[in-house]
Amino acid sequence: MRSYITIVIIAAIASCTGCAKKQETNPEAEKAAVEAADAWLQLLDSGKYAETWEEAAAYVKALSSREDWQKTFQGARQPLGKLISRELKSKTYTTTAPGAPDGQYVIIQYTTSFENKKSAIETVTPMLDKDGKWRVSGYYIK
Repeated sequence: MRSYITIVIIAAIASCTGCAKKQETNPEAEKAAVEAADAWLQLLDSGKYAETWEEAAAYVKALSSREDWQKTFQGARQPLGKLISRELKSKTYTTTAPGAPDGQYVIIQYTTSFENKKSAIETVTPMLDKDGKWRVSGYYIK
């Protein structure tokens, strides 16, 4: 049940581009968040699911065990097959996200193609963690 709740929270944070109250643009934050998201996605694309948990935001790690996280991502990503292409579609800086504490977030969308899913939108939501590092707090594929 706890992992289901975590998935729902992660999906709510990641998928709610229109729900987030848009703040002033913050190009520095957006750039750093995109770099963090890209590095995290490389781990995900390589099947390093446990490492994606290690690199996730502390807020999310407190909601899900490493093992549950790994099983969830393995079940969600393996059927899609290998990554074919990924292109940055949009990025939005915000200080609020539904179901998550106030903070600094960048909601990033990518147009993505996988071996077994030709057209997808990936939404990755890094947040500025307490240690000052951008870490992924949400991931959703549509």
